[in-house]
Amino acid sequence: MSKPFVGIDVSKAYLDVFIRPTEERTRVGNDDVGVAQLISQLADLQPALVVLEPTGGLQMPLVAALVVARIPVAVVNPRQVRDFGRSTGKLAKTDALDAAVLAHFAEAVRPEPRPIADEATLELDGILTRRRQLVEMITAEQNRLAASRIKVVRADIKTHINWLRHRLSDVHKDLDGAIRNSPVWREKDDLLKSVPGVGRVVAATLIAELPELGRLNRKKIAALVGVAPLNRDSGTLRGRRVTWGGRASVRSALYMATLSALRYNPAIAACYQRLVAAGKAKKVAIVACMRKLVVVLNAMVRARSPWQSRALAA
Repeated sequence: MSKPFVGIDVSKAYLDVFIRPTEERTRVGNDDVGVAQLISQLADLQPALVVLEPTGGLQMPLVAALVVARIPVAVVNPRQVRDFGRSTGKLAKTDALDAAVLAHFAEAVRPEPRPIADEATLELDGILTRRRQLVEMITAEQNRLAASRIKVVRADIKTHINWLRHRLSDVHKDLDGAIRNSPVWREKDDLLKSVPGVGRVVAATLIAELPELGRLNRKKIAALVGVAPLNRDSGTLRGRRVTWGGRASVRSALYMATLSALRYNPAIAACYQRLVAAGKAKKVAIVACMRKLVVVLNAMVRARSPWQSRALAA
């Protein structure tokens, strides 16, 4: 018999599991006891693939346990699963139904298991997540400050913003320390930051959240990030090429790096100006520069070679 496929819907309290083709359902707690129980069951089952969605970090203990148990697991883009479910007529939404859709997606699409981070990479990813949270809180407080006209409230908001900025400074130190303590990461960090426009946050994001960098070809790495143009053609119609999907946090970091590179990186700036002069919309030109940049970063990491401005001449 062929190996089964497993879909797991992760919530704060529970893990809902669906197995194809036996259509067996089970639910365990999303805690140490529940995860251990589920790993024991899956180890006996030896599934071909386990598929789940990212759920704000709630999935990480389960994913780590699956990797340790050498059970193939893929953490997939929720949009792909949602579109797949709609295409198969699954419009209702419950935890159990979501698990069934995930299992069906695993069997039909068979996404490639993503290499899962080790403990150090998980720690780095956690620091990056905390940094994003602090930046979002600072932005929210600054918006409240701009809207408030009450003196005592404004003073309290300013105090909180100052405290958040101190915490953000501490997180940046943690980020630098985590990278510099790893010889492998230190080398990759130095390579990435040799590119004008790529700073420590962008480099750390690429190290933690794009481990495939340097391992894939240019088309695959661009598609993985979500900056590869996709066709929208039908019959004689030739639609505009669009980019979507990919890893949002990596794409956001790459976008900021590209904006910085437009000012400080002559090669990227020249590429942008050439595209705009050719009639491309400015946003389209920026995305094209993002793609060019990630392709070059990919080649640099593969060759373990620092930045050279002539790398973008082609």
